[in-house]
Amino acid sequence: MPEGDTIFRAARTLHRLLAGKTVTRFESVFPALNRIDEDAPIAGRTIESVFARGKHLLIAFSGDLVLRTHMRMNGSWHVYPTGARWKRPARDMRVLVSTSDVVAVGFNVPVAEFMKARDVTRHEALRSLGPDPLGERFDRSEALRRIRERDHDPIEDALINQRVVSGIGNVFKSEILFLAGVNPFRRSASLDDPTLERILEVAVDQLKANVMTPAQTLTPSFGRRTTRSLDPREKLWVYGRGGRPCRRCGAPIQSRAAGPDARLTYWCPQCQS
Repeated sequence: MPEGDTIFRAARTLHRLLAGKTVTRFESVFPALNRIDEDAPIAGRTIESVFARGKHLLIAFSGDLVLRTHMRMNGSWHVYPTGARWKRPARDMRVLVSTSDVVAVGFNVPVAEFMKARDVTRHEALRSLGPDPLGERFDRSEALRRIRERDHDPIEDALINQRVVSGIGNVFKSEILFLAGVNPFRRSASLDDPTLERILEVAVDQLKANVMTPAQTLTPSFGRRTTRSLDPREKLWVYGRGGRPCRRCGAPIQSRAAGPDARLTYWCPQCQS
């Protein structure tokens, strides 16, 4: 599943390439979107902005209309010069927004809906989101309060609950808890406020580091990195490294599947005892 950093970068790229331009073509496989397009065509509207809210990507059009999409497990947005060959088959297209020079394609996007711009802040899926580490202002005290409301949950579950903190997924969950030195299976109630604040501080630091541009970091882009290493073979501390030695202490990294989706959690039994 795409995490908050992926959605943020996608929104930033789409905004850079689309904002201020006129839609020349709109297509969708969703009947609800097509009905609105038939009644009030999207073509001819100006794309005002593209922005992220946690794991939601939103495209604002002139005429008080916003397209909300959520990627779930397999969705993604691609953008191509007009006439360029797509990297995914046309059958995977779910939403298409074209301007005179670029085509934005939402592939395998499972959730897409139009709403009025004024309804964005009132929409249940958006209104209930926890504080976003990539937002203009991250409310740590509110995030801490929401974790405390989940005191009986393991901290790993609280972190990926989008109603607690938005944008954190399975990869960052494991990486954040490793860097904070916290066992992922400890109940939130067993962690004191300074520990939870440290976890939140690491979360903000890691997500923001992973949306910086190569120009900002003055380093090549190797995709998601939490180690800050320039070696592309050493991008992550624990995620996906089950059975391999911890980069800090050498102990074998452990992994465990949990939850209805059997998502794997990775941790170091010594560094996160």
